[in-house]
Amino acid sequence: MDFIRKQLEELGMSEPSIGYLSNVIMVVWIALISIIANYIAKRLVLKTVHRIVSHNRFKWGHIVVQKQLFQRLSHLVPAVIIYYTAYIFPAYQALIEKAAMTYMIVIMITVLNALLNVFDDIYRTYEVSKIRPIKSYIQVAKIVLFIIGGIIVISSLIGQNPLIILSGLGALSAVLMLIFKDSILGLVAGVQLSSNDMVRVGDWIEMPKYNADGDVIDITLNTVKVMNFDKTITMIPSYALISDSFRNWRGMQVSGGRRIKRSIFIDISSIRFCNEEMVADFEKIHYLSEYITSKLKEIEAYNTEHQVNRESNVNGRQLTNIGVFREYIHQYLRHHPKINKDMTMIVRQLAPEDRGLPLEIYAFSNDTNWGVYENVQADIFDHIFAVAPTFGLRAFQNPTGHDIVQLKETREKEYVSEY
Repeated sequence: MDFIRKQLEELGMSEPSIGYLSNVIMVVWIALISIIANYIAKRLVLKTVHRIVSHNRFKWGHIVVQKQLFQRLSHLVPAVIIYYTAYIFPAYQALIEKAAMTYMIVIMITVLNALLNVFDDIYRTYEVSKIRPIKSYIQVAKIVLFIIGGIIVISSLIGQNPLIILSGLGALSAVLMLIFKDSILGLVAGVQLSSNDMVRVGDWIEMPKYNADGDVIDITLNTVKVMNFDKTITMIPSYALISDSFRNWRGMQVSGGRRIKRSIFIDISSIRFCNEEMVADFEKIHYLSEYITSKLKEIEAYNTEHQVNRESNVNGRQLTNIGVFREYIHQYLRHHPKINKDMTMIVRQLAPEDRGLPLEIYAFSNDTNWGVYENVQADIFDHIFAVAPTFGLRAFQNPTGHDIVQLKETREKEYVSEY
């Protein structure tokens, strides 16, 4: 500073101008040194660290680089330079030192936060993490870190001992918890919701306890706003999403497939063995021609090997119309353009009921849009109901008033014809 002042005096400048200009030059000079030091720290030191990590056989090195741990540390270099050059400006020394120290504390908090993330990611690389996760402990450590860091920052700015602030907060903690109970619960819930990625704006969630079934349109400190499909709005307390259970349909939307799980009830009295005429008709069906051919060869080989008496259909193996129908539905789904072929696809029989034999279709559409999904599901079952009589099967239906009237008229006609 003295050297700069002497040079300016030799130029014949006035004393006020010399003081102002010398301060500006020193500020610019310190800024340049800080920028150069930061550049050296980032370019040389970080490159060296990255080179060492890239040649390290342990996976944790790449995690450290990914979390930018050393890059955050490099921001300390200019802050240290500014802190130790504050004496050049006696009038502002205390203010500059406080600002630099506060900045270094904030940087250290972010570094420790990144370090906790590194520990969590490294721990996740081990199989024991699936049995004993430590994410909840990491979250608690982060909360403590931010609270202590905030107290230290405040104490640094006001020039007081952090213990004094802690003792004051301890006396007010009971009152604060009582007054801001909902806000504190909402804050804790918000941290858990965001850190665990439990719900986002735009997610479709379902929470019957609060009559919520729709899309999340807003998440605040205390509430989560849900627009139901009937366009009503439901407000759910944030902490309720932590304490109670709810269903988030985001997984379905992200997966690219929406489940179809519906049954058709077959009248059991319409199930029978296939005769030669039925088999011939089934061979003409495009989706069944190869199946019928291969199945007939398999059955013939089995019956011949075991010398089955063909005079009774009970003996040996036979095709049934319900079995062929089940295979037809499966092949129909496999060739359907709106069915996701990479997901589970099953056509199965469930336990018989008083309504008949349930034949369940379990598959996934390749479009998760609600309207498209319902149309796909309806088209599939339209076809199944229409094609069932081709296989000699009847869909079960409880008698209606029309059926009873028809039965009554039929009996009256039979009675008249007899007499």
